[in-house]
Amino acid sequence: MKTIHLNPGSRVVAPALIVISHLRWDFVFQRPQHLMTRAARTRRVFYVEEPVFGAGPDRLERKDDPSGVTVLTPHVEEGYSPAQSQTRTAQLLNEFVRDEALEVYDLWVYTPMELPVTAGLRPRVTVYDCMDELANFKGASPELRDREAQLFAQADLVFTGGYRLYESKREQHDGAHPFPSSVDVPHFMRARTGVEDAPDQRDLPRPRLGFYGVIDERFDIALIGELARRRPEWQFVLLGPVVKIDPAELPRGENLHYLGMKKYAELPTYLAHWDVALLPFALNEATEFISPTKTPEYLAAGVPVVSTGIRDVIRPYGERDLVRVADGVDAFEAAVAAALGEAGTPAAEERRGRADRHLATLSWDRTWAEMSALIEGAAAERVAVAGVADD
Repeated sequence: MKTIHLNPGSRVVAPALIVISHLRWDFVFQRPQHLMTRAARTRRVFYVEEPVFGAGPDRLERKDDPSGVTVLTPHVEEGYSPAQSQTRTAQLLNEFVRDEALEVYDLWVYTPMELPVTAGLRPRVTVYDCMDELANFKGASPELRDREAQLFAQADLVFTGGYRLYESKREQHDGAHPFPSSVDVPHFMRARTGVEDAPDQRDLPRPRLGFYGVIDERFDIALIGELARRRPEWQFVLLGPVVKIDPAELPRGENLHYLGMKKYAELPTYLAHWDVALLPFALNEATEFISPTKTPEYLAAGVPVVSTGIRDVIRPYGERDLVRVADGVDAFEAAVAAALGEAGTPAAEERRGRADRHLATLSWDRTWAEMSALIEGAAAERVAVAGVADD
């Protein structure tokens, strides 16, 4: 294999990785970005986004990200059926593989709905990184579960974004492995170093209760609205894009501050000046299987955390009393008040110390290393099976 230099000091030592995703690379920095930037240290990574529709001709736009990941955005002529558009995207992708002379490569899929665009590909190993139960999300296609069944039949490995999701998927695939949300601890520990406050929250009174992430059907609008009404002295700082819900439905008030989407690099600046970090998720179909990445991120920043009863928050964070878990407005309000009251006490320091010891067992580097080992193991098993078949 020809050696290709990626990031400084990095060399290609593994086959290329083609990633099929429903998430834009430049959207929220989350699981795919954490994993693929690490993959790009030792292999070529081609991150294929969903297509953009417009005037022809069809083309594949290429952007080389500073992380070493190559982002591929299909531009497909509009006016075709979804199936036809996916066929055209598959043709673009196959032409790209041919032009790049990719003879040996692995396939990594985030969304079963885009499985048809992989037609014609011949990967060494296929991985389904099931980060959420997408079929339960608002607006999910009724075809998604059938497409997922097809992907299960093709995949060598299934990685899940949490333990609750693993419990479900292991019944459907023998190669399922749980990989719950991890954390870049040094990045978020910057919040403990006295960093300057963000300009758009600098003048807000204290105490501040913060949340960052996508604000969608998983966000408990009623809970936050009632808390803000009951506690006008509490300032609610809400960061992130509003998706799949009408912004007009969001609660409003003088102590509710929607500051929009922020870059990953900016988050410690906000966290450093929050008094409590919130995980105010509604308990519904869309949240049954989630494993919020922000749970360990909040803790790494040293901010006390209050969450609703999400299974992958309860286990392990609630069970170890690292995060306060409360359901219903009364209990959630009391939990926030308890967190505020504990600030600056020996109990708060003891809780933070226990959280730090748990965080010491987590890292995206470790997660990627374990995933890579499983991929190589699956590749070796395929070779062994092929050898037996040839005998």
